Amino acid sequence: MEDNMPGGALLKEEVSARLKGAIFSGRLKPGERVVENHWARQFGVAQASVREAINLLMAEGLLEKAAGRSARVTRYTAEHVARIYQVRGALEGLAAQLAAESGADLSELELALARMEAAAHRNHVKDLVEGDLAFHLALASASGNVVLIEALNRILRPLFGFVLLRMMETRETAIGWEPDLPRHRRMIDLIRDSDPSVARQYVEHCVGRFITSAHRVWWPETQKKQRRLPRG
Repeated sequence: MEDNMPGGALLKEEVSARLKGAIFSGRLKPGERVVENHWARQFGVAQASVREAINLLMAEGLLEKAAGRSARVTRYTAEHVARIYQVRGALEGLAAQLAAESGADLSELELALARMEAAAHRNHVKDLVEGDLAFHLALASASGNVVLIEALNRILRPLFGFVLLRMMETRETAIGWEPDLPRHRRMIDLIRDSDPSVARQYVEHCVGRFITSAHRVWWPETQKKQRRLPRG
């Protein structure tokens, strides 16, 4: 049992951080059930605090929970991820078009890309994934469409939580992501300077490239099938 847990509003964040550490260290594996009373004993906290922490990690996409069941560490199938990317490509393409049409402020995308580039240079996987998520959330925000922003938040946060889990599980380095960084730069340039329809088509195309790269690294046995999926 662990002592010196903080009190008040910080407690659930601390428990969340410790559960996240258990996930990334492999103590909790993809698909494994998170038993609330077990972790409450481990951390020396009330079971309700673990439940609140689980809700935080569900929002990040690291845990998932079906109605009436215990939370489990997120595990998506290759087919599920492919379907998510198909929808994601269409929505992010629309976000790019709307941002281009309105002349949206793209400074948050620039900041996120700089973070990704720095993380890739340092081979810091966690910062790279978090920077990539920040980039695509900023793209959603640049659309100015509240419904679209909410939809992409619901899709992207769990997806990138899964991405980070898979990278930790497979010990993938940041090197494999380097070819995607110029594509992120090109997205910004096209949204800023091109016809909105061109920006939309390019972003849809890029999302298709991202899932192809993901399958090559994570599910090589599905690569042949993935080549037949629409690219956007």
